[in-house]
Amino acid sequence: MPDMPAPPAFESKICAPERLGERLATLARPLVFTNGVFDILHRGHVTYLARARALGASLVVALNSDASARRLGKGDDRPLNALADRAAVVAALGAVDLVTWFEDDTPRSLILAVHPDVLAKGGDWRVEDIVGATEVREWGGAVRAIPFEHQRSTTDLVRRIRGS
Repeated sequence: MPDMPAPPAFESKICAPERLGERLATLARPLVFTNGVFDILHRGHVTYLARARALGASLVVALNSDASARRLGKGDDRPLNALADRAAVVAALGAVDLVTWFEDDTPRSLILAVHPDVLAKGGDWRVEDIVGATEVREWGGAVRAIPFEHQRSTTDLVRRIRGS
């Protein structure tokens, strides 16, 4: 049987939540945290992640687990891509330094564990509504809603693909 090639280098950016402590210590500060489903990656996503990364020296992206994503009400068949696949695609982006995930409905406990210097979400969020904003501000961090530059939506894309 031929030798299997080593896994792609970007896969080393994927970190289980329970191993975050040791990995966070290796990341440069200021550290930026964002989260989302990132089901079918599109131009809006990659532009947003590049803008988020520009707010600090490192970017941590937390993905909703498959069950957490289903509870968001986007449809019983969502996400279309399983967590492992979404994590690999997001980790392959140059702007991203670390990818993890969360099972809860919100990333609050993960935000508290990561203790980011900057908490970022997309421009469809009001800063005061961003989960973890109060805590991040209490420890002196910043909270940013990054305006959309490209109006894209995975939900709209799925509708177009399905022809409905």
